[in-house]
Amino acid sequence: MVSVKVTVVAVTLITLCVLATNKHAAYVGCCRRHIKGKIRFEEIKGFSVQNNTEVCPISAIIFHTKRGKVCANPALEWAMDYVSRIEYQAQKVHQRAQMKKQGS
Repeated sequence: MVSVKVTVVAVTLITLCVLATNKHAAYVGCCRRHIKGKIRFEEIKGFSVQNNTEVCPISAIIFHTKRGKVCANPALEWAMDYVSRIEYQAQKVHQRAQMKKQGS
């Protein structure tokens, strides 16, 4: 009769092998398609960039919102406009922080 320890080790090894060979299980966070519409700028809290790789099949701008992530096509003008606006806001915050630091 097979012991419980041997069964647990076998199941664990099989699970690890399946996860190691299944790229989709390892990279659940990848964008698989772009949104069709446009989101409101006010909903965006930040963004990140996804490059086209073997694991992630498309390039995307990932906008982070209160409701989750939205994958936008970086070839669309509105998406890159939003990125520029976010970067401009970040630059203003940085400049204000630098001025406060120098004034202290």
